[in-house]
Amino acid sequence: MHLIRQLTHEQRAVVEHESGHARVAAVAGAGKTTTMVARVLHLLARGTPPERILVLMFNRSAREDFQARLAAMASPGQALPDVRTFHSLGHRLTRSLTRWGALSPRQLLTADWQVERLLRQATLLALAEDPDARETALEAERLEALANFCALVKAEMVAPAALYARLDFGEATEHFPVTFAYAERLLADQGLMGFADLLYRPLLALEGDARLHARVQGFLDQVIIDEYQDINVAQQRLLAVLAGRDAEVMAVGDANQCIYEWRGAHPETMLQRFTETFGEARDYPLSTTFRHGHALALAANHAIEANQRRPDQLCLAAPDNPATRLAVGQGAGTLLETLAHWQSEGRRLDEAAVLVRSWALSVPLQLAMLRAGVPFRLAREDRFVFRLPLVQALAGYLQLALDAGRLRDPEQLQLLLSQPTSFVARERLAALAERLAETQHWPERHDAVLAGIKPFQRRTLKRRWALLCELPRLAAWSPSRLLQHVVEAVEAEKVLKRAAARRDKGEEDVRLLDVLIEEAVQLGTDTAAFIELLRRPVENRADGVLITTVHGAKGLEWPLVLLAGTNEEDFPHYSRDNPLSAQRLEEERRLFYVAITRARERLVMVHDGGSHRPSRFIAETAWEDCLAVGACLAGSPDDGYATPLAVSSPDLVGRYLSAFGSALPVTAAAPEGISERVAEGRMPGGNFRVGQRLRHAVFGEGKVGLVEGDPANPVIEVHFDHAGRRRLIASLAPIELLAGVST
Repeated sequence: MHLIRQLTHEQRAVVEHESGHARVAAVAGAGKTTTMVARVLHLLARGTPPERILVLMFNRSAREDFQARLAAMASPGQALPDVRTFHSLGHRLTRSLTRWGALSPRQLLTADWQVERLLRQATLLALAEDPDARETALEAERLEALANFCALVKAEMVAPAALYARLDFGEATEHFPVTFAYAERLLADQGLMGFADLLYRPLLALEGDARLHARVQGFLDQVIIDEYQDINVAQQRLLAVLAGRDAEVMAVGDANQCIYEWRGAHPETMLQRFTETFGEARDYPLSTTFRHGHALALAANHAIEANQRRPDQLCLAAPDNPATRLAVGQGAGTLLETLAHWQSEGRRLDEAAVLVRSWALSVPLQLAMLRAGVPFRLAREDRFVFRLPLVQALAGYLQLALDAGRLRDPEQLQLLLSQPTSFVARERLAALAERLAETQHWPERHDAVLAGIKPFQRRTLKRRWALLCELPRLAAWSPSRLLQHVVEAVEAEKVLKRAAARRDKGEEDVRLLDVLIEEAVQLGTDTAAFIELLRRPVENRADGVLITTVHGAKGLEWPLVLLAGTNEEDFPHYSRDNPLSAQRLEEERRLFYVAITRARERLVMVHDGGSHRPSRFIAETAWEDCLAVGACLAGSPDDGYATPLAVSSPDLVGRYLSAFGSALPVTAAAPEGISERVAEGRMPGGNFRVGQRLRHAVFGEGKVGLVEGDPANPVIEVHFDHAGRRRLIASLAPIELLAGVST
């Protein structure tokens, strides 16, 4: 076939796989869709009937893209195989099992409000004897977490109590396992099912009845699954049932891009569980990326190297790929400058994407682009900063300092009393806000308007009312001081953490507060300007920069990618109350790997600076080494190499160079730090001078600005190129002096 002649030798090996199971490890941008299309066409040409081939894609858009490409490559009139998502496969199985009488007929819940209503009913039943816990349990975020818990039970195929004991679902979630049982009873009684049931119910039926099990087998010869690293236990077990002993299964994916552990995916699914489930398999690498150049391919290899749960496979750049540029910068200024330069080169803003670890980290970027008049669009419109209820409320608090008349607006009062959540029902808050707007006084203790509001809730609301009455007297305060005062007065951090059903969600909400206060500092004393910025009515612009999360960027690519918020504690995400485990660190590192490999021509990693330390992941990419090696590989093969190139990971770089037959010699760059050299007497402890250049393992390169204290162990102040000014204890810091002095 003409298509096969265009493939690499690795791709051709996958396409022409003869027999047995196969596992294909495809790096980001390896052309796996093209390879899978060619594999299907090869099977058809080999005589495999199309109805005996099943192709499974991860989501609907991937399925539609695959179907379109398959139809375009196939001969006219060629019958094509079934291409499905797991949900559509489950839907078909559910219909068949219902028709056979193995499952009772049920209607699919397709709307979020339907699921929420059912979970509310189940929660009320589970907490019938605990009315005090009900109001908290019925909060929207708690119900969302309950929905995730129920789906994860069905994805992992485990007992609810066992799953709850294994994972941390946060405070006030002890009712989840019991509520799951009530929800299952309601679904059965009302003849309903959720999307997770499309796999869960058929799998339970098939695994529980040997006759049914045998009845669905024997219809397939070939099964090809895309994004295999992201499938869950239920999906893998259902595949095993359908494939049986006769069908040959080909799994295509990349364990380094497994970023959905929170919903049941595991890197071991690709690395170990495939062969444990299906038996011996032939392994095929797709190592060549057609997306980006050597520098970024090398950076991706460095970025993932520290993970233990990963394939031993390098990502290699194809010779004709763009020479991707890498850079590190600080703050929103870097983002705006990069975009301005991009446009000056004649490029469009819609060719660029800003990626963030969490939506809270996009807030300063949204505000910066609003101030600068840079058009942008958000992958989720509800994440526009001015549409967040908490931000609307905080802007309303500040507005009261300038306009006391708003104390008579019941709608405004209800918003301010409700955010951050007061754990009080909306109807009671509305009645209280009406009374306060009318009387301008807090009701007496036995007033009917306070009926049904618990004592601790009354105290919370009374404190908020006192704050609202106080704010008009604080009009002279700066916006940052006002905002800090409001956050402390309403105990926002404590409330947000308590209200969040997941610990990471609570931490993201608290991070949003930090971001807003930091942004308010930028406005100086202009409170009105800050309020206007938070309330500016902006819509998505199709011609603007896309802002999305890294999870939302999976499977996509852009010529220019700006990865923002690459700070310690933000990316990787952790806190004092939620420290990193080894497993979570590896998942965060895989997420970072996915983020940086979205770029084709340029990648800029942006950290906040100030009190925010740059992410360890920036240093792990060894991006400066990667740029140097990439430049050498882009040079003439006849160039001589007078001296070896010093790099932080010579073994990794050497393997990469060897794959291209490069003779570039590399050596380890100063492996030990200053403290070791001082201890061994090879460098006097006081050998630091103002103007001396040095490199820090996290902050990168910088210049010494001040040397003070004990000459044998001085404190030095360093002006880092990309991390601002830092004071370091020289003997403890992971630094090394560089040749030469800048004056």
